[in-house]
Amino acid sequence: MSGRKGDTGTEDLKKSAIAIITARGGSKRIPKKNIRNFCGRPMIEYSIEAAINSGVFQEVMVSTEDEEIAGIAVKNGAKVPFLRSEHASGDYATTAEALAEVLTEYQKRKRVFQRACCIYPTAPFITAEKLKEAMNLLDEERTDAVIPVTAFSFPPMRGMYLRDGRLIYHHPEYAAKRSQDIETMYHDSGQFYCFKPEILLREKTLVTGNTRGFLVPECEVQDIDTLEDWAIAEIKYQRMLEKSGVAK
Repeated sequence: MSGRKGDTGTEDLKKSAIAIITARGGSKRIPKKNIRNFCGRPMIEYSIEAAINSGVFQEVMVSTEDEEIAGIAVKNGAKVPFLRSEHASGDYATTAEALAEVLTEYQKRKRVFQRACCIYPTAPFITAEKLKEAMNLLDEERTDAVIPVTAFSFPPMRGMYLRDGRLIYHHPEYAAKRSQDIETMYHDSGQFYCFKPEILLREKTLVTGNTRGFLVPECEVQDIDTLEDWAIAEIKYQRMLEKSGVAK
C-alpha cells in the first residue's frame, strides 16, 4: 500500500482519462443525499470540484438518471452526455454495472479511455491531490486498480455476534490476543476507485489480484448512511479544513 506520489506528470496522466461520478437519484435513508446541503454546498459539488481541479481527466462526467442532479452537475462544470438506464439505477445495481454502462456508451460514441476513476458523490473528503496521487499509482506496473483504504480502528477479528442476548466471538482464537499482536486490517474508504476500463469490462469487478491500496487517515473517512453520519461528516470536514488552514 502507498500514498506516495509517483513520477508520472499530470499531462501524461490526463491522456485518455475519465472521471465518472456515480450519482443515483434514489436515496431511501437520506432523501436527495447526493445534492443535500453539506457545509453550505450541494454534496456532489465537492466531488466534481476535486475531479476538475486535479487536472488529471479529459472528461469529468456524472452518471445519473435524475434530471435535478444532472442540472447541478452541468452547472458545476461536469458533463452529463446521457442519462443512466433504469437497470443501472435500480436498488440492486452494482457500481461495476453502472461504470460498465458508461464506458460502453462512450465506446459507442468512438471514445475509449485507458484510465478511469469512479468517484462517489457523497465523498467531500476527496481532494484533487489525492486523485492525482492515486492515478499516479495506477500507472505503476502490474496495477489494475487503486482503492483508498483506512485501517480499522479495532481488530475486526475480535468482533462478536449477539444471539439471544449472549455474546459469541466470531473468531475465538483471537479473543485473548493483544491488539498490537494482530495484523492490521483495512477497509474501503468508500470514496473513489481508480481503475483500467479494459480490466473492469473484462472482469466485471473493481477489485482484482492486482489492486493496490491508497492509504487515507481515518479522520478523513466517513460512511454517510444516516443523518447522524451526516452530522459527524460535517464535523470531520470542518476539522480537515482547519488543519489545512482554509477553514472559514
